[in-house]
Amino acid sequence: MLMIGKELTAEQRLSKAVVAIMSNDKYVALAGVLMIGKRSIDDDCPTAYTNGRDEGYGRAFVDSLNDAELRFLILHECYHKLYRHLITWRHLYDQNPKLANLACDYVINLKIADDNGDGWASMPSRDGEHIGVLDEKYRDMDSAQVYKLLLDEHGGDSGNSEGEGEGKSGSGIGDGGLDSHDWKGAQGLDPEEAKQLERDIDEAIRQGALAAGKLGSGGDRDLEALLQPKIDWREVLRDFISTTCVGNDYSTWRRPNRRFVSSGYYMPSGVSESVGELVIAIDMSGSIGARELSQFLGEVKGICDNVHPEKVRLLYWDTEVCADEAYMAHELDTLTESTKPAGGGGTTVTCVPEYITKHGIKPQAVVVLTDGYLGGEWGQWSAPVLWCIVDNKHAKPDVGTAVYVEY
Repeated sequence: MLMIGKELTAEQRLSKAVVAIMSNDKYVALAGVLMIGKRSIDDDCPTAYTNGRDEGYGRAFVDSLNDAELRFLILHECYHKLYRHLITWRHLYDQNPKLANLACDYVINLKIADDNGDGWASMPSRDGEHIGVLDEKYRDMDSAQVYKLLLDEHGGDSGNSEGEGEGKSGSGIGDGGLDSHDWKGAQGLDPEEAKQLERDIDEAIRQGALAAGKLGSGGDRDLEALLQPKIDWREVLRDFISTTCVGNDYSTWRRPNRRFVSSGYYMPSGVSESVGELVIAIDMSGSIGARELSQFLGEVKGICDNVHPEKVRLLYWDTEVCADEAYMAHELDTLTESTKPAGGGGTTVTCVPEYITKHGIKPQAVVVLTDGYLGGEWGQWSAPVLWCIVDNKHAKPDVGTAVYVEY
């Protein structure tokens, strides 16, 4: 253990490092994000973690770091929150926890390393080796792009067990990670807490960009990008369908179902090359034009060519479901040409899950294309749902995953 700062407790060193970051001109734009949530020393945590709002730091780990390394670690957790990693990439975690963790870390660590060529913040090391991951080949990529490359390199079985990298339990050391990510804690935020967190981060981003501009420091370029998100909705749509629509034709005990392992139950996983029914629910309230609809359905058809759903059901809706079109696997080639959109009134998306329940539809996943200007609530869904929201970055669903579409 290093002797640097031993006269201060871990709590004091943590507070001192946060103040130092906020006082540094190049990080003044992060001040608002640094003030979101609680930050505490956790005696049971081997490294550090965040649930996207609160942060925990292992006492022994903090004591082992010098000041520059501690600043790097705090910045690392701050960027997880700023980028909303534990919300945006939840579907990647559901597929492979370890690789999802590493993908997020590669993006963050490159950013911090770029900003600190002077060594003011440096990646924690042990015995001359970095504890965290850093690789130039992932430059200019988002976490989903890094994840895909990692999956290609390591295969689907690498770290694919429930519980890895979660909360206090993930070590982060020895598997390339600098910290563990509290995905369960993020999912455990109630809808109002999640909405408030979104509002707090959005406001912190706006105020941070303003403060950086007033100081003339140029600030953090990522803040401007976050004010106008550029995540490719097609990539998110593709990932969502590919990772959510998994077959279940038969079971195997050779690969335990990771959803039950953490609860102490050893259950078989489903295996199949085909998937069940996919529901595509399309808002016909007036703002979704023919051009947007054509491009969206073209993307959906391309994805279906890869995942081979048994059925695709198109539901056109406004205040009610106005049309229900079902396409079997062999009919998907004609989907974009034969579909007949219907509707054009208000926007009440709760009619869709109500219709699904009433008619006994049991989809493996639902994708909703909408402008997000709803006349009520977001609804209660019985299947995973992805919201593809067109030209409305202020719409914040309280259920499922959202991606913002720009044509």
